[in-house]
Amino acid sequence: MKLNQLLQGVDCVLPAGSADTEICDIVYDSRKVRPGVLFVCIVGTQRDSHDYAAECASKGAAALLVQHEVELPAGAALPVVRVQNTRLAMALASANLFGRPAEQMTLIGVTGTKGKTTTTHMIKSVLEAAGRKVGMIGTNGVYCQGSHRATVNTTPESYELQKTFREFLDAGCDTALMEVSSQGLMMDRVAGIRYDVGVFTNLSPDHIGPGEHASFEEYRGWKGKLFQRCSVGVVNADDPNAAPLLEGHTCRLVRYGVAGTAGQMAGGTDYTADREYRLLRTPAMLGVEFGVAGPAGARMTVQVGMPGQFSVYNALATLATARVLGIPDDAIQKGLASCVVKGRVELVPISSRFTLLLDYAHNEVSAESLLETLRAYRPHRLVVVFGCGGNRSKLRRYGMGEVCARMADFSILTEDNNRFEKVEDILADIREGMRKGNPDARFVEIPDRLDALHYAVDHAEDGDLIAVIGKGHETYRDRMGEKTPFDERALLEEYAAQTKLQ
Repeated sequence: MKLNQLLQGVDCVLPAGSADTEICDIVYDSRKVRPGVLFVCIVGTQRDSHDYAAECASKGAAALLVQHEVELPAGAALPVVRVQNTRLAMALASANLFGRPAEQMTLIGVTGTKGKTTTTHMIKSVLEAAGRKVGMIGTNGVYCQGSHRATVNTTPESYELQKTFREFLDAGCDTALMEVSSQGLMMDRVAGIRYDVGVFTNLSPDHIGPGEHASFEEYRGWKGKLFQRCSVGVVNADDPNAAPLLEGHTCRLVRYGVAGTAGQMAGGTDYTADREYRLLRTPAMLGVEFGVAGPAGARMTVQVGMPGQFSVYNALATLATARVLGIPDDAIQKGLASCVVKGRVELVPISSRFTLLLDYAHNEVSAESLLETLRAYRPHRLVVVFGCGGNRSKLRRYGMGEVCARMADFSILTEDNNRFEKVEDILADIREGMRKGNPDARFVEIPDRLDALHYAVDHAEDGDLIAVIGKGHETYRDRMGEKTPFDERALLEEYAAQTKLQ
């Protein structure tokens, strides 16, 4: 592609005589530079890749994209294109490189603090039940027509994102569905993209600190940018941050919420779930059933194979999105009832005597929400298997310990990606939190996580509900910086088969 074609729509200063320069690809990692590429110099939080401009020129880069002056080797003749923001320019250029694939599919973006992953999986399940072909991008990776691969970020860098959209389109997808993080918006990973539907789940303080957001208000402000870049916004009207987050929105709003909930934003709700919902529990399923009132008094009953009120809200967001897209009710009901999300309240049905599930809850707020939800199912005992990550704030360990000591009947303390810390030191911090939460809490320490899983199964009692939390969808164990395979579901199923569990 010619350089001027690649930079169509990019506000830039293009050196004379360089418009016809042939570009074979876009690269923003100096280690991947090869002859013929456009190298994008990015000012990052840790380093400024403008410092590698001369090296990249020597490696044969066909052109450079910069936002400030760079030094080049004597005699270097490659064009240097100047822009105000190279991240923004890279996003627009990447879309051009791959033929603007997002414009040729229905595009759905989901943002919020919690529930993004579950809601995107629910929407995918519903759309596929209606016969649509969906490509999905998020925390759990990239899904496309039966294939799956992991991702580094919830919202990939703009080049990878546009390349993935191209893959979706070439695979026959008519819909692209993605989680949109605040970082993705702030760092221009989704710049230039127009969403058909934007979805807001909820908001609470997160990603605030060095290299992330300076304040909660900034975090909220970036989340709100999605609703200046979509045609329809499907929003949780019950969240107290909905109104300030939506300031300056340019989209049509479709609101959802639960009947009688305080703090609803002005305008009421278009889709309202009944305040009371029915709990569903079998050895293979924990879920809810509830009724929904829609426009013009239309009613619908749905079942979701995931527990608690947060599942009601995620299902409401899905239902409203599906209705915006004209999906029939039977597909909505089928998709919600059959949806399973890896590592998000994921049941592992290895015994008829007790219920065991995996969840990604790895901080105080998410653990408390999960255990409160599970307590409502009135188990014989609520057992929790958990640890805390190494090289992370000790406050998380204290909080996790306090919550589990207060809310669980029995805790099994173990490892969870200790990284470069000793497991024993992490467990000591958790114990300190447990003493604060409930000095009489019953627990056992089993440093090896596989041994802890086996202990939980071996000592399960009839009617127990066992929550294995912290790792969720992860399929590895990180010890002293070395990652080795560790798929909890597979390991539990293997142990159940070995022990002939009933």
